[in-house]
Amino acid sequence: MKKKKIFVVAGARPNFMKIAPIVRAMDASPAFETVIVHTGQHYDHNMSGSFFAELGIRRPDHNLEVGSGTHAFQTASVMMKFEEICLTDRPDYVMVVGDVNSTIAAGLVAKKLGASLIHVEAGLRSGDRLMPEEINRLATDAITDIFFTTEKGATANLVSTGCDPGRVHFVGNVMIDNLFYQLGRLEASAVSGEVATLKQSIRGNYICLTMHRPSNVDNPEVLEAMLAALGDLAGEVPVIFPCHPRSRKNITRFGLDGYLSEPPINGGTVKEGLLCMPPLGYNDFLYLWKDAALVITDSGGLQEETTALEIPCITIRENTERPVTVEVGSNLIVGSDGERLKAESLKALSGRWKPCTVPELWDGHAGERITSVLEGACGI
Repeated sequence: MKKKKIFVVAGARPNFMKIAPIVRAMDASPAFETVIVHTGQHYDHNMSGSFFAELGIRRPDHNLEVGSGTHAFQTASVMMKFEEICLTDRPDYVMVVGDVNSTIAAGLVAKKLGASLIHVEAGLRSGDRLMPEEINRLATDAITDIFFTTEKGATANLVSTGCDPGRVHFVGNVMIDNLFYQLGRLEASAVSGEVATLKQSIRGNYICLTMHRPSNVDNPEVLEAMLAALGDLAGEVPVIFPCHPRSRKNITRFGLDGYLSEPPINGGTVKEGLLCMPPLGYNDFLYLWKDAALVITDSGGLQEETTALEIPCITIRENTERPVTVEVGSNLIVGSDGERLKAESLKALSGRWKPCTVPELWDGHAGERITSVLEGACGI
């Protein structure tokens, strides 16, 4: 039987963490020829050859090198460049993941060229159409042929809008596949010296923080209120803050650098402080947050990963497209309410967190289930 050609598209570093378990599983199948396409939506100097080796996959077969820009610029650029390679090397299927601009751009090209579109993480909804990602989710699912969902709520979202239930497959969460894969390979030798030194310098509880969304960092009043609350917490325990370039730029622009401290360079004991450091690679940050007493974030992926490890997580957003992390998991939504953020954080630090469980099928085998479904579609 002739192998089916599948283009697997990723637009940014988190997307590669999602496609890695799928690519590993599909490469082991006799049914598929997988072609990895990196749109280059975000330039990331951490995405070296070692990055792909850590994920257990080869380097991308194509890099479109689109770069940053407005949503319209990125979407149009991906469409034009992706169309070129599709016309040259006709795929049978195009697989997209998540909700970035590359997701909808590649999906539109696939459908207009007659390839079947596969969406991994389909059906997730925040209900907030002011989020660009929500528009990408809605538009991608409107043209998808085969849907893979991470939670039953996402399946219900799709079926309720008229999707054929036979094309919607609840398979679990590939981000958790990657988490377990990396935990199994995580060794001190894979962690930078700076990160290892920082962790050794903290003797007790600590918090890990990520904060980069415009709703938190683009308004000076909101950003200062968040930093003030975080600064109060940092007077109790160290708060480790790998700072996104957008956040760092605005903190300086709004004159808020006084809330930040620097991590120790030469060891010693750290008992407090909002410890600002440059963005970290996946394994470096995993090495820190996996042992944190609490994670505070506005990221989608960390809501899922902390839930899988049952680590208390506070999400500083008004909503989440991953409701199962709140319904059964360790996640709690507090918005931009600094006082509530402090109160709930102190509960976590004192061990008074809500009961939680790991969502169904978040067991590290979603990539294998996806491959099995696609093999069935190919008649294997």
